[in-house]
Amino acid sequence: MADRAPRSTDRSPDAPHPGTDSTPMQYSPRADELYRKLLIATENKEVCDFSEIASLPCVEEIMAEKKAVQRDFIFLAFGLRYLGYDDRYNNIWPENFQQIYDSLPEQRPEYSKVPVHVAARLIRRNLPFTMPEYTWLADCCARTRAHDEWSHPHIKAFIKRVKGYLDKSEQSPDYQLRQSLSGLAEALLKLKDEEVFPLIRTLQSLSNNHHTRFPLKAGEAWSDKALADSAAMPGPLQNAWGALLAHCQTASAGKPSAKWVKTATPLVAEIGEEQFTNTLLEWFPLVDKPRTQSLNPRRWGPDPNMMLIDLHTDTLKGLAWCCSLTDDPRLARVLAALAISTYKKVPGVGPRAIKVGNACVWALGQISNETALGQLAFLKVKIKFGTAQKGIEKALNETAERMQVPREEIEEMGVPAYGLTEVGQLEEPLGDFTAQLTITGTTTTQLTWLKPDGKPQKSVPAAVKKEFPEELKELKASAKDIQKMLPAQRERIDNLFLEQKVWPFVIWQERYLDHPLVGTLARRIIWCFKSGDNVVDGIWLDGQLVDRNSTPIENLTATTTVTLWHPIEHATEEIIAWRDWLEAHKIQQPFKQAHREVYLLTDAERNTGVYSNRYAAHIIKQHQFNALCGARGWKNQLRLMVDDFFLPARRLLPKWDLRAEFWVEGIGDNYGVDTNDAGTYLYLATDQVRFYPLEAAARVSHAGGGGYGTWGEQGSDTPINLEEIPPLVFSELMRDVDLFVGVASVANDPTWSDSGPEGRYVDYWQSFSFGDLSETAQTRKEILQRLVPRLKIASQCAFEDKFLLVQGTLHTYKIHLGSGNILMSPHDAYLCIVPNQSIVGKSTNNLFLPFEGDNMLSIILSKAFLLADDTKITDPTIISQIKART
Repeated sequence: MADRAPRSTDRSPDAPHPGTDSTPMQYSPRADELYRKLLIATENKEVCDFSEIASLPCVEEIMAEKKAVQRDFIFLAFGLRYLGYDDRYNNIWPENFQQIYDSLPEQRPEYSKVPVHVAARLIRRNLPFTMPEYTWLADCCARTRAHDEWSHPHIKAFIKRVKGYLDKSEQSPDYQLRQSLSGLAEALLKLKDEEVFPLIRTLQSLSNNHHTRFPLKAGEAWSDKALADSAAMPGPLQNAWGALLAHCQTASAGKPSAKWVKTATPLVAEIGEEQFTNTLLEWFPLVDKPRTQSLNPRRWGPDPNMMLIDLHTDTLKGLAWCCSLTDDPRLARVLAALAISTYKKVPGVGPRAIKVGNACVWALGQISNETALGQLAFLKVKIKFGTAQKGIEKALNETAERMQVPREEIEEMGVPAYGLTEVGQLEEPLGDFTAQLTITGTTTTQLTWLKPDGKPQKSVPAAVKKEFPEELKELKASAKDIQKMLPAQRERIDNLFLEQKVWPFVIWQERYLDHPLVGTLARRIIWCFKSGDNVVDGIWLDGQLVDRNSTPIENLTATTTVTLWHPIEHATEEIIAWRDWLEAHKIQQPFKQAHREVYLLTDAERNTGVYSNRYAAHIIKQHQFNALCGARGWKNQLRLMVDDFFLPARRLLPKWDLRAEFWVEGIGDNYGVDTNDAGTYLYLATDQVRFYPLEAAARVSHAGGGGYGTWGEQGSDTPINLEEIPPLVFSELMRDVDLFVGVASVANDPTWSDSGPEGRYVDYWQSFSFGDLSETAQTRKEILQRLVPRLKIASQCAFEDKFLLVQGTLHTYKIHLGSGNILMSPHDAYLCIVPNQSIVGKSTNNLFLPFEGDNMLSIILSKAFLLADDTKITDPTIISQIKART
C-alpha cells in the first residue's frame, strides 16, 4: 500500500486501545452503514475536496446524523484509511474493524480517502471525544506517508481539533496523549515537507516535548550542516536549538514584535551566547554556497537552485533577528556577508532572499558596537537597489538617533579600525612573535611576523598556530574585512564631490587623515584648507601636509575647514602641476582626482538648450548599464518586453534640488533573441540627458519605446536649461553618463565584431569601436603619452590621433584608446583579443599608474606589450588571425 507506514510503537505496553474496557468506543452498525453507502456512491469518483461530494445524499445524511454516530464514523474513516490488508487480524485493532473490513469486498485502504474528507469536516464540530480516543486518532494519523489536502485532509483538521480541545480543557494531556502527539510530530517530520512544520510546532507545544530533529530540509549547504550538527548534539542542546528554530520559523513580519523578541531571548539564553554565536559563524557563510541537492528547473520562472526555500527563508530571518540579542562583533561581520549573499540578484526575480537581507540590516541596526555600525556603512555603499537602501538608511537613522549624532556624520563615524594601531598598520604581540598586518593597497593587505630577534618571517609560526588559534583567526578575518571595506570607502569618498561637504579640521583629521583605515586613502587625496580668507591645496607627504611645491602647510588650526579638491574649480596650470607632483612622488590616487575629467557645455548643448545629445544613439548592454547605475547612485529599472511603462535612469540630488535623467529604451521585438528567458531586454539605445527640478512630474516611456512623457501626471515637467546647471553638477553627472556608455557599450566587446543579432548593429560597432575619443579616453591618451616613453617597448610605440601604434615583427597594430579594440596592417584588418585579467595584471604590475580604477588603461598596456613581441604569442586564436594576414 503506497501510503501505509509502520504503526508507532512509542506507546507503553499497558496503554489503552480503542475497543478495550478503558475506551467507550463500540461497534456502530449505523456508522458502518453510512460508511459503506459513501463508498458505493463515490466508487467511480476521484475526489480531491469535500466540496465535490458535499451535495451527495449520503454525505448530507452523515452531516445530519447524531453526534455519537458522527464520532463513530470518524473512527471508521481514520482507522480504515491506514488499515493494511495484513493488519486485519492484528489484535491491536478492535474486532469491529475486522468485521467491517471483511464486509467490504475488494475494497482496499488505498481507495478509502473519500471518507476522510467527510471525517475532516466532521471533526471540526464539537464531538464528544475522550482523551484516550484522541490518543488513538493521533496514532492513526501517525501512520501516514504523505500530507496533502486531497488525500489526507483529516490530519490538519485533527491537529486543529485536538489543540482546541486541550486549550479549552481544564486537564493537561496525559502521558499517552503526549506520547502519541509526539509520535505524530516525528511521523510528519519524516515527510520532509516544509508545509507540515507549522503542524509539527503545534504538536510539540501540545505534547510538551521538543525532542524532535531540527525542522529543516536537507539540500542547502547550510541546512545540511545544521542537520549534521543536530545529530551530534547532546539531547538538551538539540532540544534548545530545535525550540529556537521552531520559533524562528514564525518570523513572518517585517521586523520582530516585542513579544517575538521576548520569546526568543530565553531560547537563545538556553543555548548559550557563545554556542549560539559559534554555530551561526559556521552556518551563515554556507548560505552563499550552491545547493547540495539539485531541484528541477521550472520551464517558466526563476531557477529554484538559485533561491532559498520558503521554510529556510523564515528560519534565517528569525536567526538574523536573534543576532540582535548579542553584542559579538563576529556576528556583525557574518550578518553583513549574509545580507550581501541574500541580496544577490536572480534572473527574473531580483534579490534571492530579500526578507533575509532586510532582517540582517535590521539586526545590525540594533547591535550597539562599532563593528555593526561599520558593516552598515559598508552595506550602504555595497548594496545599491532601492528596497535595501531604504532599510539601510532607516537602520543608520535609528543608530544616529540612538547615538545622538547628526545622520550625515554616522557613516564617517562608523568606519571600523579593525584593530589597526596606526594608519595602515597593526602590530600585535603573540607570545614570542609579533604579527604585523599592513595595508599595501586599496584591495590588498600583507600579514608578516617578527621573530624574537626582530627578523621578519612570512609564514605563520607553529607556536602561534598552537597557542593563539583564536587570535590568528581574528587577524585573518580583519585582513579580509579590510580588503572589502577599503574599496567601499573609496567609492563613498569618490561620491562626496556632489555633497560639497565641509569638515572642521579637527574632525577631518580624526575621521580621515589619521583614521587607521581611511587614512590610507585620505593621504593620497588632494584637499582644500581654508583658514579665514586664505585657501591652500594640500596632500600628505612624509608625515606632514604639503602644497604642490612640497612646502609644508602651516597655520592649520581648529578654525580651519577642509573640503575635497575638484579640478573644475582650478586653473589648468594648477591641475597640471598637481599631476606632475603625483607622478614625481609616485603617489597613486585611489580614484581619479587630479586626472579627473571635466565636462563643460558644448556649443551643441547651448543650442539644444534643455538637453544634451552628447551620449545619444549608443547601444549598451542593459545588465551592465544597470549595475553601473547602482554603483554611481543612479536609480534605474531593468526594462522588460512587456506592455508597461518605465522611468528613465535618474540621479536625485536633494542638496541641489535637481533630478538628472538619462533616457534609454529597449531594442528589438524578438522575444528570446532580443531578450533573455525572463523577457529582459539585452540591449538598450541611449538618448538625451536632461535636468529637472527634484519634484517635477515624472516622465515615463513605454517598454517598446516611443519617447518619454508625463502621461497625465500633475505638476510641471519643464526641463532646466543646461546653462543654469552648476558646472560641478553638470560635469559630475555627464562623467557618470560617459562611464555608462564607455563601459557598457557593445563596441567595447571585442567578440561583438559580428555586430549582434543578424548583424543589425554593424555600423554602430564600427563607428564607436574606432570612433572619436570621449573625455575619459582623452584623459587616458594623456596618461599614456607620458607613460609610454618610459616603457621598454617605447621605441616600438607611437601615437596617431585616437590610436596607440605598436610595431611588432609581423604587423603594425593600432589600439584604439577608447574601446581598446585593435586594427592591424595591412588594410586595417580587425584583430580580436579578449582581455585576460591575469595577463593584464602581470603586464602592469611594475608600472606606476597615477590613479586606480581605469581598467581599460591596463588592458591597452597589456595588449601593447603582447603585440610588441608578436612572434612569441602562444594563444592559437590570436596566432591564427595574425598569420591569416601575414
